[in-house]
Amino acid sequence: MFETVYVARHGFRLNWVMSHWDPITGTPRDPPLAAYGIAQAEQLASYFSSLPEDQRPTAIFSSPFYRCLQTSTPVAKALGLPLHVEHGIMEWYSPVKEGTGLHPRPGTATSLKAYFPDIDDSYSSTWLPSRLGETPDQVQKRTDDFLEAFAPRFESGGHPPGQHTRILFVGHAASCITLIKSLAGSKAEGKKLRIGCCSVTTLRRDAGAEKGVILGAYDIAGLAEAHFLTNGVERDWGFEDISVDETGRVVDDPGDPGTEGQVEENFGLQISHPSARM
Repeated sequence: MFETVYVARHGFRLNWVMSHWDPITGTPRDPPLAAYGIAQAEQLASYFSSLPEDQRPTAIFSSPFYRCLQTSTPVAKALGLPLHVEHGIMEWYSPVKEGTGLHPRPGTATSLKAYFPDIDDSYSSTWLPSRLGETPDQVQKRTDDFLEAFAPRFESGGHPPGQHTRILFVGHAASCITLIKSLAGSKAEGKKLRIGCCSVTTLRRDAGAEKGVILGAYDIAGLAEAHFLTNGVERDWGFEDISVDETGRVVDDPGDPGTEGQVEENFGLQISHPSARM
């Protein structure tokens, strides 16, 4: 089981500084990084490469959204590692407004490899989130279920090959928060979970954790740290920032134009057995 799990958020997004931009891969709502975000990603890479060799990640798993892959790439190059695309940690969307279609989902690792050659497309995602969106409770459950299926793939030297005791997830503010809550369990209760751009949370396995258990088995050694970034914490986000209606229910989001009437056919667990090499 992983001894150390690093959780990082993507860098500063282009749509935060420009109102008009085109999605590079054609996936709606998938902005690339701004030039400032690219600089942050380079600083993130410098941070990881500055760690002692026995503390650096040996496997990197990125959300399939362009900004996350852009953030992951300098780290992968600095550490001499491939990128693994994992939809299980992709962006969170609130439930889709009835009759408006489906939320976006980026393509496969193979399709994204055309833009990011460092991707190892022999690895395929453990989990596909629903394009109908999720409530906050559902995205937390998604993360729990993803991790419980993901971890056994590596217990016997699965894919990617080799025994990996230190891994890095690169995701979004919401998926970073749910990963922290899933991995730390009750130890995350009462913590202020707000995640800034390119910040890093470090989780270390509790020496007393039960063998084979991943949920709640980690201590938070460093939470959303950004001391290595020129301007520290920026654009931090937490679930307290979501829009809710008068009943406290999260407000529905519209789907993508052109997807009205489409039926979602593939979501959830994507491996036939947790130890499958894929």
